[in-house]
Amino acid sequence: MKEVVALTKTYRVTPFVRMGNLFTKAAIRSGLRLHKTALLTVAGRMSGEPHSVPLVVVERQGERYLIGAFGEVNWVRNLRAAGEAMLTYSGMTEHVSAAELPAEQAAPILKESVAAAPDFVRAYFDVTPDAPLADFVREAHRHPVFRLSTIMDWEAA
Repeated sequence: MKEVVALTKTYRVTPFVRMGNLFTKAAIRSGLRLHKTALLTVAGRMSGEPHSVPLVVVERQGERYLIGAFGEVNWVRNLRAAGEAMLTYSGMTEHVSAAELPAEQAAPILKESVAAAPDFVRAYFDVTPDAPLADFVREAHRHPVFRLSTIMDWEAA
């Protein structure tokens, strides 16, 4: 019998996603609190120009993380290169450093996040929430996790 392997989706920015991101960016910049969503602004790795994207900030045991749920997209590559960014939420902007975690440290965070993620996000992972932690260690190579640390708080966005 032939084995069939289901592949995860490849992330594509659709016009619907672009429109949603524009709305979310405007809402965050205007000071509206959108649950755990913040606006990450990071320098482009080639242009040096600032690029902004709305992301969910994951909180776990007093630490904050950003997860590359859609894989190694541009904001992941830019943040990896810059090592720091601006995080805007609730009308406040914070200068943060970002350290990418090794797969073994990232795995438990990914496991909790996948369990809480909506179905459309889970489609980008090759694991299910009940998979063993070892599977998440392997998955962490495709979905980077960054620990955020405050460098400086700014008064207003």
